[in-house]
Amino acid sequence: MTPRLASDGEFHGPSINEFFPEILFDVAGIPVHRIHLVQLLSVIVVVLILWLGTRNMRVVPGRFQSLVEMGLGFVRGNIAHDLLGRKDGDRFLPILTTIFFMVLFMNITGIIPFLNIAGTSIAAVPLTLALVSYFTFIYAGIKKSPGGFFKNALFPAGVPWPVYIIVTPIEFLSTFIIRPVTLMLRLLMNMVVGHMLLVLCFAATQFFFFTAGGGWAALGVGTLAFGGAFTLFEILVAVLQAYVFTVLTAVYIQLAVAEEH
Repeated sequence: MTPRLASDGEFHGPSINEFFPEILFDVAGIPVHRIHLVQLLSVIVVVLILWLGTRNMRVVPGRFQSLVEMGLGFVRGNIAHDLLGRKDGDRFLPILTTIFFMVLFMNITGIIPFLNIAGTSIAAVPLTLALVSYFTFIYAGIKKSPGGFFKNALFPAGVPWPVYIIVTPIEFLSTFIIRPVTLMLRLLMNMVVGHMLLVLCFAATQFFFFTAGGGWAALGVGTLAFGGAFTLFEILVAVLQAYVFTVLTAVYIQLAVAEEH
């Protein structure tokens, strides 16, 4: 998605309207636009990759199976087992793996030509994933300690009773309100800002090369170089955000299943 150059020949940078694209068609009364199609494509690709990579597992894996096993092993060994231990790590591995690969593939579409927008750059997907993380955390805590989870979360041990007047509302806000909101906003804002930077660089390159012309083309070289650098940085951010989102989900689960709960 790139901003259109105005008919007056002036450059106009990207705006928030980039994330409210034109409705393409309706499905059962539900409007579908370009970003929805990118999200659907991301889901199809990640399901196909994981299915093809694991349907005929071999003792001596080929390159494709090795790559898929490396990704699955990374989530299992470096996130699930490291933070939750082997038992709880294997128990919650499916949800952690799903979150990691879903975020990763929807993030990476932001730098793929002709897609050029992250599936996580509108609120619906980050919010859905944050709610999944949140309810998994609640489920893990209640499953571990049915009668004491909320009590331990809202009334930490060792605090004098009068102090609970201050501590309990803070714990409620931080644990049950702010936590899912920050999960959503961290992912959403990173993808929005990344898209805006890339669009700004490459739209400016187009403007300097093909509209301004002349000596302005030298600036186009600079904006093109910045665009290339930001593309590499956006790849790093896409992977890092998938990792951070999954790690935070695992940390919240670990807090829920800790012995004091």
